[in-house]
Amino acid sequence: MPTTPATPATPSGNPSARARTRPWDVHRLPRADGRTFLVTGGNAGIGYFTAEQLAGTGATVVLGSRDAAKARAAMASIRSRVPGARLRHLPLDLADPASVRDAAAVLGPDPLDAVVLNAGVLLDRPQRHETAQGHELMFATNHLGHFALVARLAPLLRAAAASRVVTTGSFAARSERLDLDDLQCLRDYRPKRTYGRSKLAQMLFGFELDRRLRAAGSGTLSVVVHPGGALDSLTPDRPPVHARTTGERLRGLPAGLLLQGKEAAARPAVRAVLDPAVEGGQLWGPRVFGLRGRPKPEAVRPHLADPAVAARLWEISCELTGSDPASGLVRAATGGRPPAAS
Repeated sequence: MPTTPATPATPSGNPSARARTRPWDVHRLPRADGRTFLVTGGNAGIGYFTAEQLAGTGATVVLGSRDAAKARAAMASIRSRVPGARLRHLPLDLADPASVRDAAAVLGPDPLDAVVLNAGVLLDRPQRHETAQGHELMFATNHLGHFALVARLAPLLRAAAASRVVTTGSFAARSERLDLDDLQCLRDYRPKRTYGRSKLAQMLFGFELDRRLRAAGSGTLSVVVHPGGALDSLTPDRPPVHARTTGERLRGLPAGLLLQGKEAAARPAVRAVLDPAVEGGQLWGPRVFGLRGRPKPEAVRPHLADPAVAARLWEISCELTGSDPASGLVRAATGGRPPAAS
């Protein structure tokens, strides 16, 4: 994969004039040799393609996955397309607080340049499922697990010169609103709605993290992305990770006018990790109606970043996980004092 050299960003995330004028080419990514990126859920779907594209930059890419066999298959597939790819598997089950704690310890003391919060659970069964801690499974995995993970990774992210936390949201969040009195969906459990609310919680977290980092003058950026409309039938084959039948490919062709495959859907996250022109607090998604095409910054709908809702969600998440991501990330910038809530 041909590449062009990257232009370094300043600690505040502001790009140089050269970075602002150079067009971004999804097929010619900047080099990232010597850097380390963690992708949760990197063994399948959009996470796999995020890991594959980042591996082509020369960076070390860590695939967070609870299934070791699937992680090995994903790494073998990436190496078949990216000779010499630097890859690691990190055992990680976001629904299990002990696994989150252990994962941060296993990752080691070296600086972490970016984490892509990609892994997610979408249940289509009518019954509600809980974790061992009594939390609704989708909310626990998609939001609480990532919230706790960033807190655990804070020393590694703080050690990098200009690290990034990239949170993967979803179109499903646009039509939802959080019920702060029923975040666990005890009264109103519907699988698709609960999933959409869990993704909304993730996006609120990403924007609130940016506010707290900026208030503290931290060098870490928090960026939110979404993949648009991504279909398996439009996704390039990566056996044994992903393979389509001829019928599936043909049935997916009409949808290609409006939607895209998961390889293209990974590009907003990849750009959020690599592009020096990306700024904290931005939302990146596909160019064409937010559904397909090359990544671009989007206007943020008010309910996706509502400061009051986000601040209350932050407080509740701290209580439920026993952790505070901002506290660890801003310690160096504030002399140990976390910034005031929004």
